Amino acid sequence: MSNLELGLWSFPVLLLMIFLRAPIGLAMLLCGMVGLTYATGGTNMVLSKLKSEAYSTFSSYSLSIIPMFLLMGQFATLGGMSKALFKAAESWLGHRKGGVAMAAVGACAGFGAICGSSLATAATMSQVALPELRRYGYSGGFSTATLAAGGTLGILIPPSVVLVIYAILTEQNIAKLFLAAFVPGVLAAIGYMITVSIYVRLHPGSAGTRERVPYGERLRALVDVWPVLLVFILVVGGIYLGWFTPTEGASVGAAGTGLIALLNGGLTWRTFIGSILSTAQSTAMIFFIVLGAGLYNSFLALSQVPQELSEWVVGQGFSPWLVLVMILVFYLVLGCLMDSLSMILLTIPIFFPVVSQLDFGLSPEHLAIWFGILVLIVVEVGLITPPVGMNLFVINSMDRDTPISATYGAVTYFIASDIIRVSLLVIFPSITLFLL
Repeated sequence: MSNLELGLWSFPVLLLMIFLRAPIGLAMLLCGMVGLTYATGGTNMVLSKLKSEAYSTFSSYSLSIIPMFLLMGQFATLGGMSKALFKAAESWLGHRKGGVAMAAVGACAGFGAICGSSLATAATMSQVALPELRRYGYSGGFSTATLAAGGTLGILIPPSVVLVIYAILTEQNIAKLFLAAFVPGVLAAIGYMITVSIYVRLHPGSAGTRERVPYGERLRALVDVWPVLLVFILVVGGIYLGWFTPTEGASVGAAGTGLIALLNGGLTWRTFIGSILSTAQSTAMIFFIVLGAGLYNSFLALSQVPQELSEWVVGQGFSPWLVLVMILVFYLVLGCLMDSLSMILLTIPIFFPVVSQLDFGLSPEHLAIWFGILVLIVVEVGLITPPVGMNLFVINSMDRDTPISATYGAVTYFIASDIIRVSLLVIFPSITLFLL
């Protein structure tokens, strides 16, 4: 068997291992080790790669941005920022049809601006919003679907852990990717609010009503979210203005949210240790997936699969737009099986060389950024796509009384909103790129 055939056969084997519930990082690590052993006829390269890949991964300065953003999210929760965001959004929107659900989406968008993780955003905002949604008569399936969809804004609105990984894999500027993600992120939040409005009109019994809040109380609630705005402007604005690098910005954000949590009384010695341990556990999981993907991608590079695939696609004369649509559809399907980070690490080394060879009328840098935002959005859709959308299970684990089937039914409306948004961004790349 040639190295190319070996590389192609590794895909179904990898997917089978994932289907059998093997940890994704371990599955990629084993496929990479076995593949390199067969391809080179010995274990020397495998052992060498285990040493060099582990060192280069865990000593990477760029990757240190990940634990900082995760810690920032932990401190933001302790500082009561998630509750303040929801209360402010609820006071302004809650009296409308589906207003409490719209407020949950808006709060998720705000929290996503200080937390780079989708699952963390979904889990944190659920603790705050689910009781209120139940209190005002929102149906279980509609509530959980809204929070699952809103949670995806955590990786779309900068800062984003997944965008950091994409930037490292494709050697792009992290700050420019963050800037390009901002408008699509705002469009996502607006699209979800419109979806909520449509859903409650089609299903009037799915949402109750809430009394209108006086303007004085609304303004007081708005004042309470100043720490979120301060941290976002300091971190993202500081990165764009060149005050500090993205890694330094993440550190400043973590320190700032920690200080706010300390002043608010949420940060004690016990909660500080808990935040550090939780961040360390999440970072270890992410880094292990990165390590497994690194070894597996080394095997794929040796087998020439990405290069051969790129040459084959270009040689077939397919329309660049057709190739792009096929790749995005593939991500939608893969999203039913894998989490967002694993998808990015597994597929970008294969698909990015293919897309780079196609002519979309954009400069190489703009093409890389545009493609990255499209991939990020489609990966985000995978987080809420049945049957294995990660956010759906996170939310349902916090609301045991709601059957997962009810969540599946309601979340299809949000998936439709995502598909419309992806279509607009594909047809009009300038929506993503005009800020650059």
